[in-house]
Amino acid sequence: VPVLGVPVASKHLSGVDSLHSIVQMPKGIPVATFAIGNAGAANAALFAVAMLATGDAVLLDKLNAFRAAQTEAARAMTEELR
Repeated sequence: VPVLGVPVASKHLSGVDSLHSIVQMPKGIPVATFAIGNAGAANAALFAVAMLATGDAVLLDKLNAFRAAQTEAARAMTEELR
């Protein structure tokens, strides 16, 4: 079973303690580790969807549509800067 680690931002150490606990797993326990906080949670969700989409054509189509929309939004922002 794949393990996805998302460090939780804490009050005192800003999530660095959570990050260390995830990345210091012993040999034989692989963990995909993401950024601290909300950005990491969003990326972990997208990673999980990508894994699940390898066996689900409908999910793959939705993921590809989401990625295309993100690409278009990034292009639009770039055009605004020119």
